[in-house]
Amino acid sequence: MRKRFIKHFLIILGIIMVSLMGTYIGLAIYYHNAFAYGTWINGVYCTGRSIDDVNEELAKGFSYSGIVIHDIDGNSWQISAQDIGYRYDFAGALEIYLQQQNAWVWIDSLFHGENTELMPVVSYDRQALEDILSRIPFLSDAGAQTDDERRISIIKTRQGYELLNERTDVLSLAEAEAAILRAVEESRTDVFLEEEGCYHDLELSAQMEDTLKLWEKVSKFQQCGIIYQMGEEQIPVDASVVCEWIELQEDGSFAQDEQGNLKLRENAVEEFIDTLAEEYDTVGVSRRFEATRGETVTIEGGIYGNKLDKKAEITYLTDAFLSGRKEVHEPAYTQKAWKQGKDDIGDTYVEVDMGEQMMYYYADGILKLETPVVTGNTSRRMGTPSGVNYVYLKQKNRVLRGPGYASPVDFWMPVKGGIGIHDASWRNRYGGTIYQTNGSHGCINTPRDVMVELYDSVEVGTPVVMFY
Repeated sequence: MRKRFIKHFLIILGIIMVSLMGTYIGLAIYYHNAFAYGTWINGVYCTGRSIDDVNEELAKGFSYSGIVIHDIDGNSWQISAQDIGYRYDFAGALEIYLQQQNAWVWIDSLFHGENTELMPVVSYDRQALEDILSRIPFLSDAGAQTDDERRISIIKTRQGYELLNERTDVLSLAEAEAAILRAVEESRTDVFLEEEGCYHDLELSAQMEDTLKLWEKVSKFQQCGIIYQMGEEQIPVDASVVCEWIELQEDGSFAQDEQGNLKLRENAVEEFIDTLAEEYDTVGVSRRFEATRGETVTIEGGIYGNKLDKKAEITYLTDAFLSGRKEVHEPAYTQKAWKQGKDDIGDTYVEVDMGEQMMYYYADGILKLETPVVTGNTSRRMGTPSGVNYVYLKQKNRVLRGPGYASPVDFWMPVKGGIGIHDASWRNRYGGTIYQTNGSHGCINTPRDVMVELYDSVEVGTPVVMFY
């Protein structure tokens, strides 16, 4: 009985083993031409699927628009996939991957699934790509010079002296082309030539080393940190200015003293201060002014304005430059207006329109007073002169004297020499054409009630803009 049981058991066990072995072999044969259980490629489930089937799905999920080439200076150039006949296919990569899978150990994949990233096999028109590369400026420029032709020199530009060094960060055209081809074959969208190691420094000759040492001196000489504050405008004394201060020899080379230091050219600082004064001195200059009557008038002359103290500024700037100071500097003036800079009138001023025989007072851009006035008698050649002047004095109860007259006034504000703004108790009419035949000796006659308020409002130094 027992022997029969064992015999039956062994027969059943054998049948089971043969069935399992057959099943195992059958699945091994099945997976021989299909991907093993638990296989994921680029996020696509591939178990039991053929190469063609998986290739088709992977191709649908892949796209490549082209590559952007970046050089060391931040320039870039884009090449589209279409321009180089770019094509791709996953079949080759899938074939290699499938061959690497051992179908006879498929059972292992039941416990260890695989998630793999594959890149497609790429093909493209290499000649088309090389033609495009030959037209890229930073690549064609790299091949325009041989290494022996690359030089080091100091050149002068509008920004000052600069170092032209053609022997650093030299692009290897062969390495760049190889890096670009490699990036395209890897379907990368960007290739940075500097990161790819395509730039190199060339060896320097003894003469080149000397040029670099000289450049250190020139660069240090040009590093001036003085900034002139001219009103609201800042004028840096930078390399574009200081480059003109270096003394040169007759052959154009840099002059050096016995210690090898560059020399400061004689009168260089004076010339700069003269130029600064010519641009920003405003006493007596021609000005364009927006008149209240709605016109833009041109006014010349007058005593108002700024005038640089040239002597003080030459001394200051020479010392500041030689000592290497770095600061914002407001210059000294022999005459200083209320505002500095080219627009020195500002928005607080007295406007005397002799053509209209009107006077206005603006404070912070707001019209505070307006009144008719009587100015100098033009028929007797005593017309009030045009110009931008200023109130340089304020007095009360003054007697104005001149040839043949003595006129007491309550309020007196002179603006240029003996010409000023004052009340005129002897007048009962103002404005119109009175000034042409019955005008003043040159002053601006103003109604007393207006003069009371004007006198209290206007400070000494206030600009007075006078024109016809």
